[in-house]
Amino acid sequence: MVNDAGYPVGIEASSPDGVGRNHLLLSREPKPMTLSSSSVYRELSVVLIILPLSRDLPSEQPIFTTRAHVFQIDPTTKKNWVPASKQAVTVSYFYDSTRNSYRIISVDGSKVIINSTITPNMNFTKTSQKFGQWADSRANTVFGLGFASEQQLSKFAEKFQEVKEAAKLAREKSQEKMETSSDQSQESGRETPSGNQASSINGTDDEKISHVPDNTALKSENDRLKSVVEQSKKVETELQALKESNARLMDTLQEANSNAENWKSKVMQSQDENNQLKNKISELEVQCKEVSLERERNAQLALRIQELEADLQEKEQELEDLRKQAETIPQLMAKCESITAKLQAAETANRDLGEKMMLLQSEIDDSQQKQKNIKTELKKFMDVLDGKIDELHEVRQGISKLGVDN
Repeated sequence: MVNDAGYPVGIEASSPDGVGRNHLLLSREPKPMTLSSSSVYRELSVVLIILPLSRDLPSEQPIFTTRAHVFQIDPTTKKNWVPASKQAVTVSYFYDSTRNSYRIISVDGSKVIINSTITPNMNFTKTSQKFGQWADSRANTVFGLGFASEQQLSKFAEKFQEVKEAAKLAREKSQEKMETSSDQSQESGRETPSGNQASSINGTDDEKISHVPDNTALKSENDRLKSVVEQSKKVETELQALKESNARLMDTLQEANSNAENWKSKVMQSQDENNQLKNKISELEVQCKEVSLERERNAQLALRIQELEADLQEKEQELEDLRKQAETIPQLMAKCESITAKLQAAETANRDLGEKMMLLQSEIDDSQQKQKNIKTELKKFMDVLDGKIDELHEVRQGISKLGVDN
């Protein structure tokens, strides 16, 4: 949470005597230091921001909170989005009951990335299913929010509209109050000269009567001035108390810084030890890897030896088989010679059969030629026979006609 001056606002710390308040953000969270072979926690962070003192300190409360990725428009190009947070951060609506105003605030660590006061003229625009934006003329920039889901974007937009309407109503009420107070002041200003005129007309007795409301106004003004003086005294007392509180806080800050230095030195020592342990672990891992590689090589060599022994046995068996086959070679040679003689006889017989086949083929060709000649003569004979039969048929028809005529 930040104030109007742009300073982050955090925990409220009261002074010892109970008078006054001071807004500060105090984050003193030393990380637990543990030694391990893998990691050492980062060094602690001590942040102490003492905020400006003010007589009218706002009391803001969050009314809606969500998480989103924050972007701002590039001030040079006014087109590209520049990420303001590396990851999703908390974005909250805050209501200031003292000023009757609403703001959107987001803090990334100790950095304020959004401090936007909502006015009735602002509009929140959904540019996609999970992204929305609004323009802040006071900050002279455009803020963009990327949500994890469409539902979160819809809820944020609805809340923006509600807060916008509430800001509009608050402005209208403040304007009405200002107009009413100005009218009252004008009426009181008008009544004062009229009373003076009446006193001048009515004489001395009327003057005494007309001076009564002036005295009352003076008394009320004096009472108001007295109350202002008393308030200023109270403010001075509060200011002194706050100065003392700030002095104590500065002492606390120095002590925290010294503690932080001690923690840093311890963290550096632990980091050195951790680095040494990491180096030893890496060396042991390298040695373990080498041992495992030697074991794998030995296993591979054992398997290779077994395979070679099996191959040697197979070769010896093949050599024994070849020796047995060598003993049967003379018998095989005799069989081969007999088979060769039989093959030659068969080739001779085959030649004779081939010659006979050629003779038979020539005879077959002659017989086929003769059959062709016979078929040709037979066809001619059939043609002549058909002609004769046709002639006989004509003769028969002529004889039948002659018989009919007779």
